[in-house]
Amino acid sequence: MARFELKLPKMGESVAEATITSWVKEVGDTIDIDDTVVEVATDKVDSEVPSEVEGTLVEILFDKDAVVQVGETIAIIETEGGEAVTAVATPKQETPKEVAQLEETVEAAKEMVSTTIDTSNSDRFYSPLVKSIAQTEGISLSELETISGTGKDGRVTKNDILSYIENRGSQPKPAAKPVVAAPAPVKEAPAKVSTPITMSGEDEIIEMTRMGKLISKHMVDSVQTSAHVQSFIEIDVTNIVKWRNKVKDAYLKREGEKLTFTPILMQAVAQTIKKFPLINISVDGDKIIKRGNINLGMAAALPDGNLIVPVIKNADQLNLVGMTKKVNDLANRARANQLKPDEIQGGTYTVTNVGSFGSVMGTPIINQPQVAILALGAIRKMPSVIETPEGDFIGIRSKMFVSHSYDHRVVNGALGGMFIKTFKEILESWDVNQDF
Repeated sequence: MARFELKLPKMGESVAEATITSWVKEVGDTIDIDDTVVEVATDKVDSEVPSEVEGTLVEILFDKDAVVQVGETIAIIETEGGEAVTAVATPKQETPKEVAQLEETVEAAKEMVSTTIDTSNSDRFYSPLVKSIAQTEGISLSELETISGTGKDGRVTKNDILSYIENRGSQPKPAAKPVVAAPAPVKEAPAKVSTPITMSGEDEIIEMTRMGKLISKHMVDSVQTSAHVQSFIEIDVTNIVKWRNKVKDAYLKREGEKLTFTPILMQAVAQTIKKFPLINISVDGDKIIKRGNINLGMAAALPDGNLIVPVIKNADQLNLVGMTKKVNDLANRARANQLKPDEIQGGTYTVTNVGSFGSVMGTPIINQPQVAILALGAIRKMPSVIETPEGDFIGIRSKMFVSHSYDHRVVNGALGGMFIKTFKEILESWDVNQDF
């Protein structure tokens, strides 16, 4: 008989706590490995916490809506077929022999934990068995991270690591990942005294949601951290509008995906970042971290009015079809609250489409720890001066405004302005006769 402590696992980069939203299992329930025990929510995404062992749930340590720190024990599972211990059960008096056996089991468990590989710096979850096998076989954390998992959410199973070990001799060992120092803590501003608010009998008090409170705090922190500056530019997207109208039906038939303007614009953003890599950075104290990957955050509105930012990893490596599939998939699952924690992590630059609500332009707040964010305004038909060899005339063109917010601590006006000027040139040079 042994008691296993189910802890709140690491939920992703910069996530330190989560709120318990629902207990899927109750005290006394039988649990298998990988069964979901509890559902939790962070400021970024909702997730499930699976069991690492099989046994019986004997104790729940936090109530629904409680806020739990990463690494805290949230429940106790009795393993090895022991009888469940409930609050009303009478404790069994063990014999000296049983006590000795229990002590040996506890010591063995402690020994196993002390000799397993440390995965606290990893964003992936590894079961104690997998960690023990990795330790025994001399597999480092960096090497363990390269193993593809076939379990739930890409988790590495016992069979995955054993199969890897079997074929390990023919595989080159990966280089160790560089350790990046954690950002220096930012001193909090002194608390401000709120202005008293008078209320009448007709007023209504609405409690902010958990996510709403966290978004509010993040936005205030970002404004206090970064020196926000904006640049604006107007872009003629007539050729893109004409091309999309011409190919969208054939595109849907061939690719099975609706072609919106978003993947076209996101692809152009990725191309622009490749030309200006110093916009794809973060600030760590007095150091600049130049990001090796272009991971585009795509701000998406949720049905409850809140916002979430799924991330398109390695966006510069996707063609238009790949970008369309990724954009549509992330947007659909964001609205259905089905995103995984790692799908909202690791963004290096963010794009928000304020035009989807009819706004002509906006001045968005930077998504920390990034240094810039692009706002796409609504596409509108507008009268415009058209220059031709025969002279100038007025015509109707499809145009949009783009606003670029950037951190003036590290991005000056020249870089911020050249970035959107190049973005404009890429879009306005679109070939209306090209295939897809």
